[in-house]
Amino acid sequence: MERIEARNIPAVIQGGMGIAVSSWRLAKSVSQSGGLGVVSGTAIDSVLVRRLQDGDVGGETRRALLSFPDQSVAQEILDRFFIEGGKALNESYVQVPKVSLHPKPFTSQLLVAANFVEVWLAKEDNKGMIGINLLEKIQLATPASVFGALLGGVDCILMGAGIPSEIPRIIRDLVAGRSTELKITVTNASKDYRLHFDPRIIKGVDYANILHPAFLAIVSSHALSSYLYRDEEIRPDGFIIEGPTAGGHNAPPRAKDSISEDGQSTFSEKDLADIQKVRDLGLPFWLAGGYSTPDKLREAQIMGAQGIQAGTIFALAEESGLGDELRLEVLEEILEDRLVIRTEPHASSTGFPFKVVSLPGTLTDQNLSDARRRVCDLGYLRMPYEDENHRVGYRCSSEPIDTFIFKDGDVSEAQDRKCLCNGLMANIGLGQIRANGYKELPLVTLGTDLTGVKGLLVDFHSGWTAAEVMEYLTNI
Repeated sequence: MERIEARNIPAVIQGGMGIAVSSWRLAKSVSQSGGLGVVSGTAIDSVLVRRLQDGDVGGETRRALLSFPDQSVAQEILDRFFIEGGKALNESYVQVPKVSLHPKPFTSQLLVAANFVEVWLAKEDNKGMIGINLLEKIQLATPASVFGALLGGVDCILMGAGIPSEIPRIIRDLVAGRSTELKITVTNASKDYRLHFDPRIIKGVDYANILHPAFLAIVSSHALSSYLYRDEEIRPDGFIIEGPTAGGHNAPPRAKDSISEDGQSTFSEKDLADIQKVRDLGLPFWLAGGYSTPDKLREAQIMGAQGIQAGTIFALAEESGLGDELRLEVLEEILEDRLVIRTEPHASSTGFPFKVVSLPGTLTDQNLSDARRRVCDLGYLRMPYEDENHRVGYRCSSEPIDTFIFKDGDVSEAQDRKCLCNGLMANIGLGQIRANGYKELPLVTLGTDLTGVKGLLVDFHSGWTAAEVMEYLTNI
């Protein structure tokens, strides 16, 4: 069994962003240009089935499914979701089964296949390295997602948005073909809850040829990196140290007075990792959040980092999954120095601060957000809870407030929440169409440090490719 060493991972890692913003096309282009291309595994089962319902333009999804080891599963996916020529524009997408503590076999099989497809397409005819980004917050999808990525030949697994202490063991189990489990956070739990996953739900797997990928933990503090390093059982192969200017979710600020007068989360020196303490651990690490120029790459390496992870600069590349209209609008706003990016403390149902780009026609328009009927039909960020009868239910603070309160949720946690799942799907042109004709609106996220983006705009007014980003960053 070949094991990927973290020290062989390139200096430039492309961030794993949003729902399929870090698409297989973007990751493949970055990889072929010498970086670590990263696909996003978030909600990738919904992405796969919506691509199929849109007719699988280009046939890539079906081509990848032909290489999936269990062809009976692949055929069931096609039978359920593929629409020749695509669904009518005003028709709703058929939803995938929600993840849960006790999923039906097809729910897990679909997750495995979807992660396989995204990684396989990124690695097809490509000798470079491919990673997958997963969120610790979406625990119920984790084991099946990891297994699908392994089957696709992933070189590196990256995970943040929590404490990913069980991932090294899960990787070891699945590489060897063993059943595995993951402790699940359940609110008000009176006992431990574990999600069990048996890789034998997928037939025809050749375990002898599965790579053992490197695992990089995405953390925001030296304390968390030290905690994960202390025990060989939970130790990652390396770290990505992410600062608070990074897009998407940020770690909560450590200061008590962390909300500014304009309602944003604010960060201080307390929220910055001590890089020397990370360096002293002796594992490879990369710096992220505001590291998007050749000078910042050089600076990171002088500090002892192997390199950098960059997100926003790749999110605006032509190959990213972000819709062209949104991408070009963002670039125009930056060119005109009008772009506003806010760090919203309450937008995400995770409770973590989340960066949003203020754009007309998106959920950052308060009138449009208020007009949207709250619904939680994708459910990736819903959390298990135990009720007074010791039964497990699921709730999301972005669902209808009355429903959330009925499930013993605190009303204060539900106010001002936005539906990230549906908003991020709309970012990539796969927004749901409701029965009344309402179409889900986008919710764009980027990092607040735009230095690298502005540097590229000097030579590329109308945008750039991933290869051009790689050339820019490595021109040191």
